Order: sequence, then structure tokens, then C-alpha cells
Amino acid sequence: MSVAPMTSLAPAHEMTVADALAGAIRALAAAGIDAPRREARLLLSAVLGVDAAVILGNPERLLLAAEQTPFAALVARRATHEPAARLLGRREFWSLEFALSPETMVPRPDSETVIDAVLANLAARDASLRLLDLGTGSGCLLLALLSELPAATGVGIDIAPNAALTARRNAMALGLADRADFVAGAWAAALAGGFDVIVANPPYIESRAIAGLPPEVGQHDPRRALDGGPDGLAAYRALAPEIGRLLRKTGVAALELGAGQAQPVAALMRRAGLVVVEFRRDLAGLERCLVLRLG
Repeated sequence: MSVAPMTSLAPAHEMTVADALAGAIRALAAAGIDAPRREARLLLSAVLGVDAAVILGNPERLLLAAEQTPFAALVARRATHEPAARLLGRREFWSLEFALSPETMVPRPDSETVIDAVLANLAARDASLRLLDLGTGSGCLLLALLSELPAATGVGIDIAPNAALTARRNAMALGLADRADFVAGAWAAALAGGFDVIVANPPYIESRAIAGLPPEVGQHDPRRALDGGPDGLAAYRALAPEIGRLLRKTGVAALELGAGQAQPVAALMRRAGLVVVEFRRDLAGLERCLVLRLG
């Protein structure tokens, strides 16, 4: 998005930052958008190309017509429950910025539990580790880990070619392209073993439950990344034997879980010969990540 510089010139229809924010907050609140004040600031920050702190510090700054128009358009789209991350084409994860595409899910804070789990179960962060991210999407899990593991390299797999392309571009933007490779494929079918770390955020929503998801998710995230089959466990059944085949004896795997799936997924993994190390809870206290090793 092209943005205009901060200026004090008055637009044709005079409107201050405070006026614009107040109107946006009212519109978003009426549409049932959570945290409308934060969302309005985020959208105006993007239009003006400044941090939210600058906006808060300049409430009387007048907006140009060329700034009012794109801001109003973004607010109108957000009021239909199109996610802000989709509107802006990017989302922060693990303090890194990730570009999005229609084929990638919006990274969520809950998924940072997977990063925490892996880092907590590694003996040394400076080792020459080999990482695998199954269903990589934007590449957020793999690239966040590589940012913490300076000697590691990794591979991200996604069945959607455009998702793999988006992840590759994110790696380049983050300066990690020389340590990350992204390819299109069905899980790990074409890979040989020998990975020290395997991570995955597979589709885990029951098919019939997708229609009841918040529209920000159900209508805007790719269904392929959400639909876990009739019981939500189809992807875990496919992954269990692959993890056992690909993980090194000393390696660790970390899988994101849906609410209430900890024990069913653990049972699937145990039947595949894997050992459950721990369940990691997210900030809401839900068992969000399953950590595994070989038996």
C-alpha cells in the first residue's frame, strides 16, 4: 500500500485524526468487531505509514482527502469481518513480520506455543540442526525457529504451491533464505529422514464446525488449512507414521492442537511408536501443543 507522508495540509473535507478514529471506532463496534479502538488505530497507521504512537500523539492532525478515502475503504471492509491482516497483507508473529496470500492462514499468537515448546526441549540452540515444517503456510513456524537457532537449516512443505512461494518470499524478507527451502508437496511423501526438529500446525477443525467459525477465520482462511475431516484428526493420522520415519533418534516434534484434542492425538502418536514428552498450554490455558520423541 502506498502511503502519504505526515502533513498539516487540510483536505477538501476537514477531518482530524481524532475525528477519523472516532468514526471508525463507532462503525467497527456497531459491526461487532472485537477491540474496535485497536483495529481502527491499526488501519489508520497503515494508511498514514506511521506507528500508532505517532497517531496518538497527533490527534488534531488533519487528514488529506487522499488519506480519508483509503481509510474509509479499509474500515468498511473490516466492518464486514474481513481480517485486518488480510486487508494489510501481513501479520506479526514471534516479533517478525510475515506477508500473507490467499493460500496461507493468518498466523495466530496461539501458534507461538509451538515455538516455545521446541526451544524448551532443545539441548543447545547453537547446534547445526535440521528442521522440517509440515504444512508451512506463510513459513511462520520454521522461520521463527530459524531466527532463534543461528546454525540451523530447514525445509517447509505445503500442498499449495503459492503458499510455498509466499513462505520463500518471507524467508528472503527476513534474511533467512540461505537457511530455508520451501517446496510444494503432500506432507512428507518425498522426503528422506534425519530431522532434528519437526513442527506442524495441521488442519484440525471438524468439517461440520467450519461453518460456525468466526467469519474472520471461516470465510477468509483457506479451507484446506482448516478442515481436519469429520473428527478433526485426519491430518494427525497422516502425520503420525511420517514423524516416526523422519525424526532422528534424538529429535523432537511439536504439533499444534485444537481444543480438546490433546488425548486423542496423543493416542494416535503412541500407536505410531512415538513418546509423548509433554503438553504445552497456550496463554488461555488450553493444551495447544504436543511434544513428541521417538520411543
